[in-house]
Amino acid sequence: MGIKVTETGIPGLKIIEPAVFPDERGYFMETYSEKDFAEAGIDCKFVQDNQSGSVFGVLRGLHFQKEHPQAKLVRAIFGSVFDVAVDLREGSPTFGKWYGVELSAENKKQFFIPKGFAHGFVVLSGRAEFAYKCDDFYAPGDEGGLLWNDPEVGIEWPIEDATELILSEKDQKHPGLSECYKFKKENL
Repeated sequence: MGIKVTETGIPGLKIIEPAVFPDERGYFMETYSEKDFAEAGIDCKFVQDNQSGSVFGVLRGLHFQKEHPQAKLVRAIFGSVFDVAVDLREGSPTFGKWYGVELSAENKKQFFIPKGFAHGFVVLSGRAEFAYKCDDFYAPGDEGGLLWNDPEVGIEWPIEDATELILSEKDQKHPGLSECYKFKKENL
């Protein structure tokens, strides 16, 4: 079937566009093929699928697991989100850099986020459903986070009025980049 892979300028972080086959009934697409992903340099075994539903202005993130980092393949299956990944790999030439992409049910793009990144998204549509694959299991008590609006990172969230944002109490209290956990190579 094939996929189109776009590099982001941050090593390992990729945008995936599956081949979509529309017809009078709707469309068909293959959302994941181990063979296609391995050919694109994405060679990980996914072990868990997660899904969330959110309303406009919900910002989830920026999250990661410290000792059990997860690579993720994320997409919006309903609505639209602005999805962000921040490089937290110690010694990386792009440490602290971020990349964002709009993922929507319409554009069908997916975002591959390797281990060693903080990840989050904000909902742009009235509501959105977000699905993602992980290559390691959720580990309670291993959660870490990066402050969503840390000026040192400078993420340009596409929300005009930050007062419209809805964040969990936990996501409002994450540390900034200078105090944030850094992934050492042996953890990745």
